[in-house]
Amino acid sequence: MSNSTQTSASNRINALLDESSFVEVGSYVTARNTDFNMTDKETPADGVITGYGTIDGSLVYVYSQDASVMGGSLGEMHARKIANIYSMAMKMGAPVVGLIDCAGLRLQEATDALNGFGQMYLSQAMASGVIPQIAAVFGTCGGGMAVSSAMADFIFMEEKKAKLFVNSPNAIDGNRAEVCNTAGAAFQSEDTGLVDFTGDEAQILSGIRSLVSILPANNEDDMSYSECSDDLNRVCSDLENYAGATDLALSQISDDNFFLEVKKAYAPSMVTGFIRLNGNTVGCVANRTALYNESGVKEADYEAALSASGCDKAAKFVSFCDAFNIPLLTLVNVKGYKASKCTERRIAKAAGRLTYAFANASVPKVTVVVGEAYGSAYLTMNSKSIGADMVYAWPGATIGMMDAMAAAKIMYADEIAGADDSLALINEKAAAYRQLQSSAVAAARRGYVDDIIEACDTRKRVIAAFEMLFTKREDRPDRKHGTV
Repeated sequence: MSNSTQTSASNRINALLDESSFVEVGSYVTARNTDFNMTDKETPADGVITGYGTIDGSLVYVYSQDASVMGGSLGEMHARKIANIYSMAMKMGAPVVGLIDCAGLRLQEATDALNGFGQMYLSQAMASGVIPQIAAVFGTCGGGMAVSSAMADFIFMEEKKAKLFVNSPNAIDGNRAEVCNTAGAAFQSEDTGLVDFTGDEAQILSGIRSLVSILPANNEDDMSYSECSDDLNRVCSDLENYAGATDLALSQISDDNFFLEVKKAYAPSMVTGFIRLNGNTVGCVANRTALYNESGVKEADYEAALSASGCDKAAKFVSFCDAFNIPLLTLVNVKGYKASKCTERRIAKAAGRLTYAFANASVPKVTVVVGEAYGSAYLTMNSKSIGADMVYAWPGATIGMMDAMAAAKIMYADEIAGADDSLALINEKAAAYRQLQSSAVAAARRGYVDDIIEACDTRKRVIAAFEMLFTKREDRPDRKHGTV
């Protein structure tokens, strides 16, 4: 560090960036305000260290709030330094990483501090979809700073000491932190879905490095490619056994089994994350019906249904990938929509957003039906009809309006009611319906599936599809933006 003392803020920067790569910008800046005896207070770097460096040789900009300076509170010059870093990052086309430990708005600076917050928000809004934005919460992140972190593309949060809130737990009527710690990492990752990754400080800094290494530097220049050392034609044996545990299936088909899951703790029946295929980063969305831990023990079962939270989670992820030209792979295993009063409040809008996100995305899109694909829930999961470029299905997949048994009971209700052996008749009619209307072969004959592939060949077929789609160009209506 050039002029900053070795605080936790500077140590985090040193641990995050490549050794000796950090160059500080604005180290002599201090608070301008003279009200409330501010001239008597030392505010080195005005409580935030800003500058640039490299992660695995790639340029990144970083700011790290210093809680030892007025609690890391955000004042006029503090905010101006962060906005300046954003301006530099936009010019150079490089990610911004914010290491957050902020007591909130600096009360002594009042409207100057408020205006600074507004300048920060504007900088983040202009950078959205242009450069990746990553926030990591290590201490307090409350009020306006919580809004700022929510505007980032990805949020990391220290799992024990960090606090992220708009209203503190004790300020919520009928609640206290001891009852429900709404500011804690568990609540913000599992209940709200705001936080993408949690862990201790070392895990967070390592996670940021991993994430930056696989993301494009900006929306025009892809620097995330790496040489592939894995066999492009590698056979993924027993992959059909992972139709429910699609996170494991994605790991199996990825280069060197790499998979970085995003928002794993939130709406776990929907999987979002990144894999590598032939050295390229690919964004993945998949339905999950079974969750296994690292020891291979099943921890949970989930209904093969779309939930409102799962749709919101996937829609945000798809939009990010489209903004940064990251191809999309979808693994489908869904029967319909989750049926509950709570879900019904939001599911139509949430499913609409996900449908729009997939349909609006112009990046290469490949879908593999690995299990069941029924009704409009299947359409939402990146079907051919809403714009998937290539759709594959495993031999045992079923694609149709609904389960064959249910369809038979509805279509042949009168015959079944008068039959001597109703069960035999239902089975007979269901088998006929399955063959004619809900098999992968039936969908392929109508052009809704491009090919039926063996599960073990998924890796090589998907890689080949994305290579073919590499130069994809697609005309869209002339508009400012959609409104879904």
